[in-house]
Parts: sequence; C-alpha cells; structure tokens
Amino acid sequence: MKTILVTGANGQLGNSIRVLSGQYPQYNFLFTDVDTLDITDPAAVKAAVKDNQVNYIINCAAYTAVDKAEDNEELCRRLNSFAVCVLGEAAREAGAKMIHVSTDYVFSGTGYRPYKETDGTRPVSVYGRTKLAGEEGLMEVCPDAVIIRTAWLYSEFGSNFVKTVLRLGKERDELGFVFDQIGTPTYAGDLAAMILSVVTADEKGAFVPGIYHYSNEGVCSWYDFTVKILQIAGIDCRIRPIETKDYPTKAVRPPYSVLNKSKIKETYKIVIPHWETSLRICMKKLMI
Repeated sequence: MKTILVTGANGQLGNSIRVLSGQYPQYNFLFTDVDTLDITDPAAVKAAVKDNQVNYIINCAAYTAVDKAEDNEELCRRLNSFAVCVLGEAAREAGAKMIHVSTDYVFSGTGYRPYKETDGTRPVSVYGRTKLAGEEGLMEVCPDAVIIRTAWLYSEFGSNFVKTVLRLGKERDELGFVFDQIGTPTYAGDLAAMILSVVTADEKGAFVPGIYHYSNEGVCSWYDFTVKILQIAGIDCRIRPIETKDYPTKAVRPPYSVLNKSKIKETYKIVIPHWETSLRICMKKLMI
C-alpha cells in the first residue's frame, strides 16, 4: 500500500482531502500539520518521509494571510518558499512524487484574458512573491513535481469568504464588496478531488510534471460572488458594488486573475464544474 503525506491537513484543502480519503482505500494517508510535523525542519521532514515510506507528498501548507504577510515577510517566505524546497528535496531523495498548491497571486492581474501557465509572472504582494519563490525553488530541487495554481479558495472548513459573507449578511442590512476584482471561486472539495486524480494517474503512468492552473469554471467579481452566496442562503441584505480604491487593503490584489485551465483538462482528462454549481454544493453542507 502506497503512502500519501498531506501537509497543512487542518486547513481548507487538507480537510477536504481528508474527507475524500475514505474513497481511496488503496492508499495510506498520513495527515500532518504544524503540531505534528515542522515542514521548515529538513531533518524532521526527511525522517518522516523515510520512516513512513512516503510515495507522494501533497503540500497544502502555506502562509495565506495576504494582508498580514506585508508585515511578516520572513515568516511568509519561510513557509511559502523555504518549506516547499525542504519538502521537494525530501521527495526527490526518497523517489516520491510531490504535488504543490500555489496561487493566482503570482500574476500582476493587469492582463485582459485568462492567464496561461506560460504567461509571465509579476506578483504585486509579499504573499504572491513568496509563493512564486516557492514554485521556482521547487522546480529546481524537484523538477518532477506537479504545481497547481488555484484561486479564491473556499470550503465548509475553517475561515473563508463564503462563511464571512454568510455571517455579515445576517448581522447587517447593507454590505459593500468590490466589483473591479475579477476571478473565479474554487471549491476546495473540487480541488482536492483533482489532486487525488493526479495521484491515481500515476498508477497508470500518466503523472505529468509541470505547472497547471485549476479553479472552477466561469468568471465573476467579489460583488457577484457575494450576491450569489446570499441569494442561495435566502438572506435579505443589500449588496453595494464598490471600487477597489474605496476599500484599501495592506496588500495589493490582482484586479484580474482568471486562470486558463485548458492544460490541466487536456492532460488529466477532467471536467471542471461551474463555480455556482460547486458553491451550491458547499452551502448545502454549511446549512445542514
């Protein structure tokens, strides 16, 4: 039985993989987080990989507090870059496959068409720069890795945009959300399933290293996303569209970060759900 090491297991994506793991009895899953494995400790990581005879590493761990990252660059870089290289080196030395999750924030967002994997990167925040450094470092130490860039992640686990909107919608009569930042929400359950399909593809000799883009299908603004969340929940709250300049944040966000997913669909033969379809699935779980 092959072993899959999942880091960041207590986060949205890690928990989503945990839920799906029961559907993959042919694998032994080893779920770890900061309390059980320090991924910035090379010796500890290599020992964990060796002792557990790990065949796959799925790295869901990251520093994702985008605004706080502006004041905590060292910690952000340690988790988003250094730790990624530590995991990559451990994977290479053990002959294991690594799947790493990155972000749309590696792009500036000044484009006008969905970003392809081959488009030039130019992150505009500490978070984006450290995630890009993690990608680059990983490809150096473990060139056979799969890197999946995703965007606007939400789930029934932890803190996320959907849960925040539901809470605020119940507390207030009116909310303002930006309409000039465009992207695509991604349900962590869908991303988790995609990642596990990459693992199972390896059993058929179809594991293809490289950088890929994955989000749900469709396009929307944060304003559109908010309106749909409250519509589905049946919450009566007026949503006011505002411009980014009227909602200043510590970190700069890409104004346009839609991802082109043609490569991952063609390589791994998958069908990706529309963001609204997946949002309804997630919210049904949240409102049970």
